Amino acid sequence: MGSFDSSRKNVVVVLCGLTFLIVALSPAFAEEKLNAVYSDQSTCPAILLTNEDYFPALLKAIDEAQSEIFMSIFSFKAGVHKNSYSDIILAHLARAVKKGIKVIVILENTGGNDYKLDAENQQTKQLLEEKGVKVYFDSPRQTTHTKLIVIDERIILLGSHNLTQAALKYNNEISILLDRPDLAKRARNYMLKIIKEAK
Repeated sequence: MGSFDSSRKNVVVVLCGLTFLIVALSPAFAEEKLNAVYSDQSTCPAILLTNEDYFPALLKAIDEAQSEIFMSIFSFKAGVHKNSYSDIILAHLARAVKKGIKVIVILENTGGNDYKLDAENQQTKQLLEEKGVKVYFDSPRQTTHTKLIVIDERIILLGSHNLTQAALKYNNEISILLDRPDLAKRARNYMLKIIKEAK
């Protein structure tokens, strides 16, 4: 019986995913997707975010956070100018801290293999810490190429978007937003492991 229930659940998940992809590719879905970010658990709790769709969805998720924002980002290029997408994200994170939200960010440290990336992430670390964000670097012994955000141990944003002007505004990028507390807890634990391994 347990095996049958498990197989049935897998079929439902696959059908749910296929239905989502068909709907997500329709033009009418584009206008609706931001309003459906926090979907009911009885529906397909996933939203595909292509190219510039990611930026407003991320800002919405940050602004609606209730307790915690946990991020692991390969490249976060802030300090360019106040209207750059990265600096707007930084401002929203600072606003979240002022509201009492715990904000933790992990950034890539190449250990000198990429001086430009290290300098950009170091500058972002300084700017974030000035706003009350707790920032960690990963271990220089291992590349952390993640673009992972977990909010309130419930919402996951995961995909190819770095937090740079190029990725957020110009590049072909794709990410997914999931409303999945079970996966969110595992993703959060994964980020805690990155912090622990860096020590």
